[in-house]
Parts: sequence; structure tokens; C-alpha cells
Amino acid sequence: MGETEGKKEEADYKRLQTFPLVRHSDMPEEMRVETMELCVTACEKFSNNNESAAKMIKETMDKKFGSSWHVVIGEGFGLEITHEVKNLLYLYFGGALAVCVWKCS
Repeated sequence: MGETEGKKEEADYKRLQTFPLVRHSDMPEEMRVETMELCVTACEKFSNNNESAAKMIKETMDKKFGSSWHVVIGEGFGLEITHEVKNLLYLYFGGALAVCVWKCS
């Protein structure tokens, strides 16, 4: 019974976290909003496949804002990156899911 309650609490928590929580961004406002919307759409569309969500985000960003975009989606990871100024977005979505989008040449 305890395991069922734990899964219910986790599902309730993820349901509450349906908005993106920006951890860090140096993007211009318009680009940031578009990227956040794209991240939310991709994570909702591919909720069980982070690799497909990341591929969708990367391909869309490459078409819209030029090439060399990189995307990492997952839980419990750390990273250290070098990026172009005003081309970084790091956010949380759906509870523990972290999304990092950046551009480097």
C-alpha cells in the first residue's frame, strides 16, 4: 500500500509542475519565450522519450536561429559548458526533468 501512495504523490507533484521553471537564461526575452514554449511542447509530445524531445528542440532551434544548437534533457545530471553569449537556457519542467539548450560555434 505504501508503494501505491508514493506513486500517487509523485504523479500529483508532476501534475503541479506543468509550467517551466527557468533556472538560468541569458537569452533575449523574445528568444527565451519561444525556446521555453518549444521545450514544453517537445517534452509533452515525447514525455517518455527524452532523446526524441531533444532532437525536436535542436532541429527547430537550428532552423529558426542558425546552426550549432545543443540540447540535454534528463534527470539527475550535471554539466559544464561553453556557450555563445545570449544563447543559453536552463530550465526545469514536469517536476525533476531538466532541459538545457545552448549554442556554441
